[in-house]
Amino acid sequence: MFKRLLTMLILVGLVLGGVYGFKSFQSAMIKKYMSSMGQMPQTVSTSIATLQKWDTKLQAVGTLRAVRGVDVSSEVSGIVEGIYFNSGDEVQAGALLVKLRADDEMAALQSLQADVDLAEITYQRDLKQLKEKSIPQATVDADAANLEKSKALVAEQKAKIDKKYIRAPFTGRLGLSQIDLGQYISPGTVIVTLQSLDPIYFDFYLPQQELANIKIGQIVTVTNDLYKNKIFIGKIWALNSKVDSTTRNMQVRAALDNPDNILLPGMYGVITIDLGQPKQYITVPQTAITYNPYGNTVYVVKAGKKTKDSKENLTVEQKFVTLGPTRGDQVAVLTGLQSGDKVVTAGQIKLQNGSPIVINNTVTPSNDKNPKPSDE
Repeated sequence: MFKRLLTMLILVGLVLGGVYGFKSFQSAMIKKYMSSMGQMPQTVSTSIATLQKWDTKLQAVGTLRAVRGVDVSSEVSGIVEGIYFNSGDEVQAGALLVKLRADDEMAALQSLQADVDLAEITYQRDLKQLKEKSIPQATVDADAANLEKSKALVAEQKAKIDKKYIRAPFTGRLGLSQIDLGQYISPGTVIVTLQSLDPIYFDFYLPQQELANIKIGQIVTVTNDLYKNKIFIGKIWALNSKVDSTTRNMQVRAALDNPDNILLPGMYGVITIDLGQPKQYITVPQTAITYNPYGNTVYVVKAGKKTKDSKENLTVEQKFVTLGPTRGDQVAVLTGLQSGDKVVTAGQIKLQNGSPIVINNTVTPSNDKNPKPSDE
């Protein structure tokens, strides 16, 4: 009985040992096969880093703003009795725009004026009687004060009547009328918009690092999509007195000539500031850059030994770069690349330092310094 049990245990041990040995042999052979294969080449697209001239210009998008612009409104309430303008008119400063009904105020003015006339007569009579010492000086002084008070009331009433006549505060172009004849308006009711259009302001923002490149009086040009073939010339008018603590940008204001009044407040445009002679930068497509919190990198293609079938053995080397300005689809590289370096522009997510690659430039990212949107 003992011999049979021992024999069975030996047989089971041999079987298990054989299975374990086979599995170990199988794993070793798979590992050997996989290690002999190496990394599979990754397909990427590439571009050549080239030395290009860059115009030293600043560009920014901004908004047009009237030098002077208001919503003309009334200080007092009343019924609209007369409208003396048409929507879109050019008006001069002081031109009468609207008249409110002032019959009650005119009647009150006549009553007050009668009080002035009576006070004047009384005061002149007092002066004559004072010379004859028929009345005391106190009476004359009281009547003189009464005369001045009556005149002040007349002046106050005239001021109230003047507010019934609403005039243009400055020369400019009117907008659309917001009132009608016979309408009752209350204080603050908007009557019409008035804008002074020539010259016109252009407000835009620049990063704080660019402020050293601009100065008051510097010549600028502005373009607008509505007038594609027209360039508007102006100059830097003013800089804001502080930098926005959130965006680190400063507001800048330019003044543009607008003799035909074709630029209107609220329009947007693109301003260009010429900073001088062009500079040369090593230029690559922006898609070649991998942006990271610890530094921006680019993959540079390196050629190794050729294989037996005369194919290039290409790998990549990851390099840290310092970036400069951008234009369109391109970015300037200040340090980290040399002119003529071949860089990866698509497929970087699959790469690491030393990865083998295969180049396929059938489809490549855009590398245009002045890209234009497609009409499709």
